[in-house]
Amino acid sequence: MKNFIALIFLIMGSALNAQIISVQGNVKSANDGEPLIGVNVVVQGDAVGTITDFDGNYTLNAPLNGTLVFSYIGYDDQVIKVENRKTINVELKESSLLLDEIIAVGYRTERKADLTGAVSIVKVDDMMSESENNPMKALQGRIPGMQVSADGNPSGAATIRIRGIGTLNNNDPLYIIDGVPTTSGMHELNSNDIESIQVLRDASAASIYGSRAANGVIIVTTKKGKKGKINVDFSSYLTLSKYTSKIDVLGSKDYAKALWKASINSGINPNSNNLGIIYKDELGVQGNRELKNIWFPEYLDSEKTMKPANTDWFDEVTQTGMAQSHNLAVSNGTEKGNYFFSLGYYDNNGLVKNTNFNRISARINTDYKLIDDIVTIGENFTLNRTSEVLQPYQIVEAALIAVPFIPVRTEDGSNWGGPIGGLPDRQNPARLVDDNKYNRYRHWRLFGNTYLNIEPIKKLNIRSSFGLDYSNFYKRSLTYSYTSGYLESDKTQSYIEQAHWTKWTWTNTATYDFEIGNNRFETLLGMEMFRQEDINFSSSSEGFALETPDYMWPDLGTGKSVGTGSSTGYSLMSYFGKISYAYDNKYLASVTLRHDGSSRFGKNNRWGTFPAFNLGWKINEESFMSNTRSWLTDLKLRFGWGQTGNQEIANTAIYDIYVSDYGKGDPTWDAVWGTGYDLNGTGSGVLPSGFKRAQLANPNLKWETTTQTNLGLDFGLFNHALYGSAEYYIKKTKDILYSPGYAAIKGEGANKWYNGASMENKGFEFTLGYRGTTVFGMSYDITGNLSTNSNKVTHLPESVKNSYGGNGTYDNILGRPLNSFYGYVADGIFKSQEEVDEHVKQSGKGLGRIRYRDLNNDGVINDQDRTWIGNPYPDLSYGININLGYKDFDLAMYFQGLQNVDVINTVKYTTDFWSVSDTRSNKGRRLLKAWDPITNPKSDIPALAYKDDNEESRFSTYYVENGSFLKLRNVQLGYTVPQALTQKAKLSRLRLYVSAQNLFTIKSKNFTGVDPENPAWGYPIPLTVTFGLNVSF
Repeated sequence: MKNFIALIFLIMGSALNAQIISVQGNVKSANDGEPLIGVNVVVQGDAVGTITDFDGNYTLNAPLNGTLVFSYIGYDDQVIKVENRKTINVELKESSLLLDEIIAVGYRTERKADLTGAVSIVKVDDMMSESENNPMKALQGRIPGMQVSADGNPSGAATIRIRGIGTLNNNDPLYIIDGVPTTSGMHELNSNDIESIQVLRDASAASIYGSRAANGVIIVTTKKGKKGKINVDFSSYLTLSKYTSKIDVLGSKDYAKALWKASINSGINPNSNNLGIIYKDELGVQGNRELKNIWFPEYLDSEKTMKPANTDWFDEVTQTGMAQSHNLAVSNGTEKGNYFFSLGYYDNNGLVKNTNFNRISARINTDYKLIDDIVTIGENFTLNRTSEVLQPYQIVEAALIAVPFIPVRTEDGSNWGGPIGGLPDRQNPARLVDDNKYNRYRHWRLFGNTYLNIEPIKKLNIRSSFGLDYSNFYKRSLTYSYTSGYLESDKTQSYIEQAHWTKWTWTNTATYDFEIGNNRFETLLGMEMFRQEDINFSSSSEGFALETPDYMWPDLGTGKSVGTGSSTGYSLMSYFGKISYAYDNKYLASVTLRHDGSSRFGKNNRWGTFPAFNLGWKINEESFMSNTRSWLTDLKLRFGWGQTGNQEIANTAIYDIYVSDYGKGDPTWDAVWGTGYDLNGTGSGVLPSGFKRAQLANPNLKWETTTQTNLGLDFGLFNHALYGSAEYYIKKTKDILYSPGYAAIKGEGANKWYNGASMENKGFEFTLGYRGTTVFGMSYDITGNLSTNSNKVTHLPESVKNSYGGNGTYDNILGRPLNSFYGYVADGIFKSQEEVDEHVKQSGKGLGRIRYRDLNNDGVINDQDRTWIGNPYPDLSYGININLGYKDFDLAMYFQGLQNVDVINTVKYTTDFWSVSDTRSNKGRRLLKAWDPITNPKSDIPALAYKDDNEESRFSTYYVENGSFLKLRNVQLGYTVPQALTQKAKLSRLRLYVSAQNLFTIKSKNFTGVDPENPAWGYPIPLTVTFGLNVSF
């Protein structure tokens, strides 16, 4: 009976709970009472939902005893039970986290809402969706105005350019990691340790860093412990990589066919090829020669050690790559302090066999309040050990041009396959890869700082920080004896490099923030000392009895031994200050001044001063904008002007340099030239050495200066559901430091550093995003960015105007982008004798040959017909980032592209011609589609020829192609296991994911290569698939 009554109540309760009623209401902001548009209202645990209208009103059906969840970007969620109410009005409170987001901007932090410079804030979670060991590589296309270029090498090393090329020397940005400056080695940093990244793109934001900020500044802040329980986080992933396409080269039979055709077209007997290949051909019905059969010799060499093969050399030197990453972090915090400790392991076996990058990292970050809130001490240090086996020099090119009929090994397997008579002395790519496997470098790096912060009175902080960047580098390269075809060498060598690089930075700052009525001030004063010292050693020994890595150490070599060493360094001394001002939270201003002194300059120009200022206006805070506050959340106009410096020259650039150089041979009587001289004339003993000049002094070198003007607009609508920014900048660099080539007429040792060149970059940058939650509970955040940049050289001294392209007289680089392409204009190919006869004088012209335009109309093709034929910088760069979430699933997709960029497809020298490059190297299969008056009269690929009589090796538009592309850089699908299940396993969070990178590329029809991002012979960019997990305890 009791069970029956309980069942009745259960049924009644279920029916009551299932009863649906209509609920309506209004949602306002608790701060100003304004209605909120687009608030998500959903029934908890159900897909039923709606959004508020323009007046903040909503209506939906909900269970009588259900629960409603109100959520809006920038506001705290509210969860309210229905409890049989038909009207529920809600006031949402703004999230203090969004309002007071604090970011690092240079020796201090600022509220994001008060920024007036061009600062990009990286969404670290988006970056971490890519399984990249280099955090900078994961930023490709995510930051407007910032270009990241990299190939597929295992280390993930990348080149960063912010707002174009600004100088003729080093264009790398400055990285500030927890307050310590560096310009390299970001692939050595564990991405899992990063808390935030800010990119300072304009001079008004970056000028606080003065002499090293001309190329932009990237500020990286690593993680700290948070107050609460101990957090233990573990992440792991496995990545497989494979090239999806490769340059299609000839197999042995097709190679022989192409050789026959090139010989026939050039009037050469194809059977005189010196390779032992025999052809049978006959005259066709249309009067052309037709190939009937091909015979390879039984053995390629007279010793009968190699039979003809059909080797795919690219497959012989490549493999399926595999990378693994494992990271463990432990953190905690209390009222007195916090700590963060992490260990990381990363290993990547690359696409090229035996290439490998390995990193072991450890980090410790702590903060401790020594005396209440008055004295705080702390440190941020990481210790990394990286090691790498690099690919042999140009191994991809070597593999693709190696002839296919050479075998990898001899018949008995005792020696390597190699060239035969009639072939050049090209090395066996498989041997190069195998001999390279122990040629590894190892690099220990200790990086970080320790600090003391004193706050004697509230908001006055006096801070002293000492940063250290110490590196110990070691590399050993081994050379083995070998026999490879007719090539052989008995040379054995062990070459060792060792270097110690020490950089220390001592920074002292004082900040004081205060308010007077509606006036808010933030002040900063500081000084900084920097010192870098580099010590390098190298030694080599030859003649080893055993050819094993364990034996081949310099002291066991019996042959020639050489040792060298050097040391260099430089110092910086800096003073800086900044005042930021805000009135009534509407009008913003800041002034920055930095004064730098560098030992790289002479005493007359040692110091440089770099000022900057910013202005900001929060238009939406004005009273005349009050009617827009229901939908316009943010509208800020920004203007900035600033100067930054550059002193990236040799440490000895201002000095005369004399060196001793014995020249050829040992420093004995066998010296042929150099600084050795027989003073006594006795003809015995070691030659005494004199010195020769290597560089001319220039004590008047001075700072290179970049002046940048920036106009920006930030906006947010519907409480930042729709958000974005727009920028316009002009960046002018003058007194560029450079060391040009010199004419031989100046004599030996005429190298010299100069000031004098000028350059300009200008462009637009846009960011637009939209985020929210649909009525059925799917969250989304879609962000796009695009940027333009135009570069031009505006001044060069007369003495070097023609050192950077042009025809040597009136046509030079001035007014054009740096590194622009200069060459001939290819105007199709001659397809009839009439076209040949009517064309101007062109040496080597003929049927099937490239026709070049006579640009100066003088009736002859010569070097005066060259012009500017390409711009290596894109007109437009863009990226699209999509993040979706539904219940326990999340999906991230990221696209990146370039538009209207010219690239030099150097591979076409091999894929499209028999005669332009080495005639006895392998070629691309495109040759099989070359022009022929009978079999392929519509082709635009020049006819095969054994000789380059038409000089088609000359640089022309034939090799310049449209390198535009759109790539799906990354797609990741994740699943977070429900807490009900993870708690049973005593886990606080468990997320599993699978991701893929470089899934597809959309490229221009004009591009004939494999990958426009890597148009030459670089390390292949692979498709990768990753399986990973994140666990928190």
